[in-house]
Amino acid sequence: MLRNRLAIVLLTALAPAIWGSTYLVTTELLPPGRPLLAGVLRALPAGLLLIALTRRLPTGSWWWRSLVLGALNIGAFFALLFVAAYRLPGGVAATVGAVQPLIAAGLSAALLGDRLSPRTLLSGTAGVAGVSLLVLRAGAQLDALGIVAALGGAVVMATGVVLSKRWTSPAPLLATTGWQLTAGGLLLLPVAFLVEGPPPSHLTGANLLGYGYLSLIGAAVAYALWFRGIRALPPTSVTFLGLLSPVVATALGWLVLGQDLSPVQALGALIVLGSLVAAQTQRPRTPSGTVTGPPVGVPSDHSGRPTNDRTRQSA
Repeated sequence: MLRNRLAIVLLTALAPAIWGSTYLVTTELLPPGRPLLAGVLRALPAGLLLIALTRRLPTGSWWWRSLVLGALNIGAFFALLFVAAYRLPGGVAATVGAVQPLIAAGLSAALLGDRLSPRTLLSGTAGVAGVSLLVLRAGAQLDALGIVAALGGAVVMATGVVLSKRWTSPAPLLATTGWQLTAGGLLLLPVAFLVEGPPPSHLTGANLLGYGYLSLIGAAVAYALWFRGIRALPPTSVTFLGLLSPVVATALGWLVLGQDLSPVQALGALIVLGSLVAAQTQRPRTPSGTVTGPPVGVPSDHSGRPTNDRTRQSA
């Protein structure tokens, strides 16, 4: 069971590691000044591809649930990320976004009945401190709207993760992933058109390669791994893995772009990794303090109780 859990954690961790490469791909391959277009082309083609491959459409309540989850995990998150990126230095935006595990822990306690432990709070605080050491620069300018947008992005993503755990889809994983990517991309499409105008009339081969990578790898593959992790792991554990993104982004900047890596940044990366290990090695407990959960891979509802297929269909 421990080996199975470790394998799921490592596979889930691939998603934020892939997302950490987004900065490198965006700066080196994509046309400048079109982040919302990148969000649309990242989500919508990948979602439509997964729907075509699985040949499954939502049924019943999953029409509106897919819209809500797609808005939270994809559409609203990308839009808020765009506002934060434009109004804040990248280090400030990443540091504010690092509070996401703490928000997810609070929502899990309120909506799923998970216990909010001191270890989770300490790990979350250490994660924020580690990210700040990794990416925050002295003299960074603060902007009220940018801070609100960055915090809003953390809130909507954390809410999306917790609701994805609460609402267990009866459909295959790739189909559910496709629904959310499509919904998020469609919601983001008019925003991108209004803010950035129509797409560029000419795209280079490098542009197409970058968009293709973001759609196939950064969305279809990464979000499938992410949502699989949400199904199998506590939502707080999953959101802690998201702290890998700034670590990978910094490492790629150092290895590929030749950017400096200071001892303080290295210390921040070690603190982030330590907070991740602490969060993943904590066993989930119920409010009464007893260890919960069936073996990893056994279907369960949001409270951790094993379920049969009928229960999953009604979730």
